Amino acid sequence: MTLAALEVPDVVQSVDWIAIAPPAITAVVGLLVLVADLFVPEGRKHLLGWASVAGLTLATLSLLPLLDADRATFCRLSDDDVCSYTADQFTLAVQLLVLGGALLTALLSVTASRDHADTPCARAVPGGEYWFLLLSSAAGAALLPASRDLATLVVALEVASLPAFALVGLKRGDRMSSEAALKFFLSSVTATAVTLMGVSFVYATTGSLYLTEIADGLTRVDGQFDTLARTGVVLTLIGFAFKTAAVPFHFWVPDTYVGAPLPIAAYLSVIGKAVGFSGLILVTVVAFPSYADVWGPALAVLAALTMTIGNAAALRQSVTRAYSAVRLLAWSSVGQAGYLLVPIAAAAYAKDGERAVGSTVSYALMYAAVNLGAFAVAALVARTRPLNRLSDYRGLYAERPLAALVLAFFLLCLAGLPPGIIGLFAKVTVFSSAVDAGLGWLAMIMAVNVVIALYYYLQWTALLFRAPETAEGMETVKAAAGTAPAVPAAPDGSSVSPDVAMVPGAPGAGAAPRPGLPVPLALAAAIALAAVLAVVLSGAPQLVLRFSDTVLF
Repeated sequence: MTLAALEVPDVVQSVDWIAIAPPAITAVVGLLVLVADLFVPEGRKHLLGWASVAGLTLATLSLLPLLDADRATFCRLSDDDVCSYTADQFTLAVQLLVLGGALLTALLSVTASRDHADTPCARAVPGGEYWFLLLSSAAGAALLPASRDLATLVVALEVASLPAFALVGLKRGDRMSSEAALKFFLSSVTATAVTLMGVSFVYATTGSLYLTEIADGLTRVDGQFDTLARTGVVLTLIGFAFKTAAVPFHFWVPDTYVGAPLPIAAYLSVIGKAVGFSGLILVTVVAFPSYADVWGPALAVLAALTMTIGNAAALRQSVTRAYSAVRLLAWSSVGQAGYLLVPIAAAAYAKDGERAVGSTVSYALMYAAVNLGAFAVAALVARTRPLNRLSDYRGLYAERPLAALVLAFFLLCLAGLPPGIIGLFAKVTVFSSAVDAGLGWLAMIMAVNVVIALYYYLQWTALLFRAPETAEGMETVKAAAGTAPAVPAAPDGSSVSPDVAMVPGAPGAGAAPRPGLPVPLALAAAIALAAVLAVVLSGAPQLVLRFSDTVLF
């Protein structure tokens, strides 16, 4: 056999290291932190947190060289246009959201780990493993928006999800944490199984895993395989609906957020959603445009149900219930997921679907900054009031004026009220996408839900500026928060640590709140960074809104 007779294998020729730098740097730093944990003495474990912060900062900065033009790598030899990794405007926007959100999460985690470094239970959460898992999840989340084939997409989805299971349940001996991790794990495993089944059906009907080739193949599906193709599309959508916490696949959210360390709850509320929505956009708009008649109506109904049930549940939260502040943010995130689904559903009816999903990206950027900021202030309050009830925020302005003003600004952004006008502008773009696509009924449902959300956001904001509790009322609050000998109980009656809102090394049950604690540098930096982003976006909303009128792919 001559050399000429040998076929050249259809494999990758070269790798564009600049294009893959953001997820690659994050993954490498995670491995280095895990190895360094073996050699760093116990008293210097906090340095691992700062190394993680530095690594995420470097990964975020590595996005700058990618702004010049679109890049692609891991392409086939036979066709340079068919690639597994693409760094376009959509990829960069979502990677900025993911890496920036992970950076804020790392700052919150540094604070919590330092708070408990000298406690007897300091090893309740292993620091090295914590940072490795956080960086691994962030690397998978940064890889997902760049994925342009179903194999890479599913691998990135699992790399982002699997470490998150462990992060939620990493607090040893905490029953609420274990239950939260189990619920999160079971729902995600179910979502993965359903997604893989759908992907296998799509591959069977098209013969390709590349998104662009799938889009072309679905337009030429043989009639006898049409039902199989439609089933594959539906199953794939159901799998991603789990990841986005869309109703009725949202049941894991409130308990998972309450049981998880507070920084991880913040991480899931933003980065977890970014993963789900970026994957959903890729499979619908890029891979399945010819089946818009299947996924368009389905996503429109899911959007209406998700925003309505999420906001209704947030409205019903009692101000005196333990962890009600976190529960309200959890249910609020479900409602916000409904808003994020609207432009994706509208893409099925719009003439230019790729342009319509820009509203989801612009809304997600706004939501990430202000929601992480709200969680950061909640982490500050949790340092002295571990049960983190809404009533614990009453009179916060008298105690910490700057924190109260910043939290009020974040809540007003989420509500879409001045001075947080970025929330208003982002909601207007979502409204416009629905109206332009002829989904007037969905826009009306969204308008009603925005009004519902106004009530509970403003109720929380008003609490910040009310007079503090009386002396008698404060005694009741202190007893409930753990000053009294009794150990707080979970809603199911089980004994839990009152400081469940903290991360690596939370103290045991019965720990008393510590009034008057100074604000740590890392926590102050997280709050300040989120506040600056929210203010900049409100002052120059075009920085975000440009995505709502741009073809991102």
